[in-house]
Amino acid sequence: MDSKSPVENLYSIEPALSSSSRRSNFSTHSRVSGGNSIREVNFGDLGSKPVRYGSRGADSETYSMSQREISDEDARLVHINDPVKTNERFEFAGNSIRTGKYSILTFLPRNLFEQFHRVAYIYFLVIAVLNQLPQLAVFGRGASIMPLAFVLLVTAVKDAYEDFRRHRSDRIENNRLASVLVNDQFQQKKWKNIQVGEVIKIHANETIPCDIVLLSTSDPTGVAYVQTINLDGESNLKTRYAKQETILKTPEKERVTGLIKCEKPNRNIYGFQANMEIDGKRLSLGPSNIILRGCELKNTAWAVGVVVYAGRETKAMLNNSGAPSKRSRLETHMNSEIIFLSLFLIALCTVVSVCAAVWLRRNRHKLDYLPFYRRKYFSEEEDDNEDYNYYGWGLEIFFTFLMSVIVFQIMIPISLYISMELVRVGQAYFMIRDSQMYDESSNSRFQCRALNINEDLGQIKYVFSDKTGTLTENKMEFRCASIWGVDYSGGKAISQDQEDGYYVQVDRKVLRPKMMVKTDPELLQLARNGKETKEGSHIHEFFLSLAACNTIVPLIVDTPDPTVKLIDYQGESPDEQALVYAAASYGFMLIERTSGHIVIDIQGERQRFNVLGLHEFDSDRKRMSVILGFPDKSVKVFVKGADTTMFSVIDRSINMNIIRSTEANLHSYSSSGLRTLVIGMRELSSSEFEEWHSAFEAASTAVMGRARLLRKVASNVENNLCILGASGIEDKLQQGVPEAIESLRTAGIKVWVLTGDKQETAISIGYSSKLLTTKMTQIIINSNSKESCRKSIEDAINMSKKLTTIPVTANDTGGISRAGLTPVALIIDGTSLVYILDSELEEKLFQLASNCSVVLCCRVAPLQKAGIVALVKKRAADMTLAIGDGANDVSMIQMADVGVGISGQEGRQAVMASDFAMGQFRFLVTLLFVHGHWNYQRMGYMILYNFYRNAVFVLVLFWYVLFTCFTLTTAINEWSSVLYSVIYTSVPTIVVGILDKDLSRRTLLKYPHLYGAGHRDECYNKRLFWITMIDTFWQSAVVFFIPLLAYWGSTIDAPSIGDLWTLAVVILVNLHLAMDVIRWNWITHAAIWGSIIATCICVIVIDAIPSLVGYWYGPLSSFFLL
Repeated sequence: MDSKSPVENLYSIEPALSSSSRRSNFSTHSRVSGGNSIREVNFGDLGSKPVRYGSRGADSETYSMSQREISDEDARLVHINDPVKTNERFEFAGNSIRTGKYSILTFLPRNLFEQFHRVAYIYFLVIAVLNQLPQLAVFGRGASIMPLAFVLLVTAVKDAYEDFRRHRSDRIENNRLASVLVNDQFQQKKWKNIQVGEVIKIHANETIPCDIVLLSTSDPTGVAYVQTINLDGESNLKTRYAKQETILKTPEKERVTGLIKCEKPNRNIYGFQANMEIDGKRLSLGPSNIILRGCELKNTAWAVGVVVYAGRETKAMLNNSGAPSKRSRLETHMNSEIIFLSLFLIALCTVVSVCAAVWLRRNRHKLDYLPFYRRKYFSEEEDDNEDYNYYGWGLEIFFTFLMSVIVFQIMIPISLYISMELVRVGQAYFMIRDSQMYDESSNSRFQCRALNINEDLGQIKYVFSDKTGTLTENKMEFRCASIWGVDYSGGKAISQDQEDGYYVQVDRKVLRPKMMVKTDPELLQLARNGKETKEGSHIHEFFLSLAACNTIVPLIVDTPDPTVKLIDYQGESPDEQALVYAAASYGFMLIERTSGHIVIDIQGERQRFNVLGLHEFDSDRKRMSVILGFPDKSVKVFVKGADTTMFSVIDRSINMNIIRSTEANLHSYSSSGLRTLVIGMRELSSSEFEEWHSAFEAASTAVMGRARLLRKVASNVENNLCILGASGIEDKLQQGVPEAIESLRTAGIKVWVLTGDKQETAISIGYSSKLLTTKMTQIIINSNSKESCRKSIEDAINMSKKLTTIPVTANDTGGISRAGLTPVALIIDGTSLVYILDSELEEKLFQLASNCSVVLCCRVAPLQKAGIVALVKKRAADMTLAIGDGANDVSMIQMADVGVGISGQEGRQAVMASDFAMGQFRFLVTLLFVHGHWNYQRMGYMILYNFYRNAVFVLVLFWYVLFTCFTLTTAINEWSSVLYSVIYTSVPTIVVGILDKDLSRRTLLKYPHLYGAGHRDECYNKRLFWITMIDTFWQSAVVFFIPLLAYWGSTIDAPSIGDLWTLAVVILVNLHLAMDVIRWNWITHAAIWGSIIATCICVIVIDAIPSLVGYWYGPLSSFFLL
């Protein structure tokens, strides 16, 4: 994921503008590197017009109300310290939360309603109901209900336990205590009783109970430091500010009153818009003035705020939703086979019904005396015109059909659903316990957050990966700088240790940066020489901008030496942290930051600068700026941002040579895989500052159009800048990434990288990660209009077809040889995707991408990532996997068939939205090649085996019906029919589904092409299904007819031979399973042979119960037969 400030991360939904110097071209050129020819094809166009943001460029869900403008209809009125008046007109939600799904009264109906969303459950419910009718009663009423009741009970117990845990957590949370202002005194109050409008006081290290607007803090400047790890997983401290007008107010001594007009509750955790009227003044409130529920107060003794959102209306609770439910592809395909089994069941029942109809017609004169029908009454009192136990030829046929459905019901395996759930739990256990997917650096194990798609890991064809934090470490390190056109990257950087690095002395104590940075000796010496020379002046302003233009908070950290303290720079962006640490290493150390000023130690001299204004990153400007008041009363604006937007606000009428040199250096940095930022500044005159200040104040207090006005104010001051230079930051590849990508490609998996970085940076990382190779032909599409996109894609399709066509040539021996394919890599930017996604060009892009071995998308926005995944899902029947580490990867992760989150440096948003989570990208190889292959192979076999074992049993019942005049009487005990799927044969299936291994871990990792078994559906397909069904016919016939013919003409009764058939079927299916087991262990032996023994015991016990059919005859006969 790309490291930016959270605001830019969340709202970067529009692609960056392409450089205005980009020219229209269609060129092919080659260069030699290491003896290999690199061919590059570039498609682009002249972009003189501004980019029109369409497609997925401006429809992000994250543009909530706080990004739009607040109106009276959308406003919430909060009276400070007056909850009664606040809730007088509209009673806002209390602070009590409830995450549980059920209550005592609603659990049974709601849980049953949810479970019966599975059609198979409805089927078995209908069967059980039919069996309760006297005319259709084949089994005992209790026996027919038991299978469904057992499945429903197990699921209900699981759901009840999970919901009990949620209710217990809610109870603990609601009963926590907070200090609330009551009658001008702070008193302890349970969280669930807090109301909107009340004033609360939070102490250090306490958790915020609801969303509050900050009024005052223990810091005289009104600053509060909060940690949002419970909200978004980010551990870095963030700053929040109280307004100057409320800082000095003490609620205990003087009554604080006022009115806050804020937006209605919404899910945007990074946005807030409101106005506060207090003491006759109207003040604007923004995201920096609100602290959200779940945050913790750090490095601040206390903070006082007023509640604006409570309970379920807090932003944290509104975001408290899990990832969308996903179903595995294997289970989806299984449904089609279940439909066929249903048709097969109907066919069997139809055959029985037709045969019964023929038999009844032929024997209609005997029905009066046959015991089963006994149509005639023999009682003298009864009317001879009425039938005793016969409902007529038509109804008898209909009843026979329904009774057949009841007898053959297990053709649809209800136990399969429970078995699949248990197998997935077992598979997840072994994935979590796999030591090869344990990350020591972050002390994190593999997480299985979705249990219903384990087998999909064995069929992945497309992998969509973020770059920053996923392929790279997201630990930024300052490597080089271009200052006033001079490149300071050629010298040998030296690593400073704690003794030689820069430090300052404060109150006889030494302050050092917590992290040391490699420095360029020449640049370090020039920085120490001061700003007397022109060159020194530029270097001074460059590093001053790095130290000042950010939102970093310096924190003092103790060390074992009481005379030495460390400065830990806490910030929301790793890029900003790297730049501030670099400035400190060159002698520009940020020491203190408040809402109104910063203190920087410059080469041993402490200087204080007033922060007159700060414009943070947004999705339009792609830059941030700070306006500083200097000790000499001058005012300067420092700006940093992406080169695509910075060069548009640089004054090109002066210093063109410096600009060209900086552009050349930027290209060099990007080609080396470095992340780049451009730095600029200009001095504001008194009139310019006054004009900006008045416009800024007007925009900040505007009721309507505030966000738009603030962007306009920022754009007006961020122009005609003098370029200071550019920075290069390295984000190193994670360990094992090149090897992992090479293995994935060897396995036939297509890897697409979607990043927000510059094209040159992405290409460089592509080479270092072995995503791109020197033998690939690169097709580059950079377009600024829809028509140019169309032409570029069509030309690229033609070229890719030529490159991927396999020429056939005759060899000397008369045979045929084929030349190798020329691999093609597609590189496309976000601006081009604006015109492609959600348009007719999507089909052409997919056609082009299908011909490419690698696709690399640069400068893409979060929703564009999801759009690309959706493009492939809609047009390909292959499985997709998306992997990322941060908030801007969430939509992509949730869109893919399988989502994987990386526990990285940028919070846990991706992990919380994912199906699986792990610490390193390289673990993906083990996850897919080993566990994915095993899970797919096991689950595919288990489904087929379940179909097989149930079909064998049903066909044995069917053969018996043919010998009983189609009366649907059964020789097999009804309880044995019920227990067949529950006890007799279920345990071995589950054990084999969890433990069996067709190939060893070492073999699967050594030969990645073995993963192709999942791509080819080798373990579960229609051919295997039909072969399995054909097997059931002859095997069931053998099991039925051999005992029947062996005892033909004997005096053996039906229950006895029925027990023999039961034992024969159980032994058969377990031997079949044993023959297919590849990796034996003691658990497998115990499950298979133990099930056969358990069946014998159950048959004896069932036959020994007086109330059941076959009492005494069954055990004696069974022993005799055995």
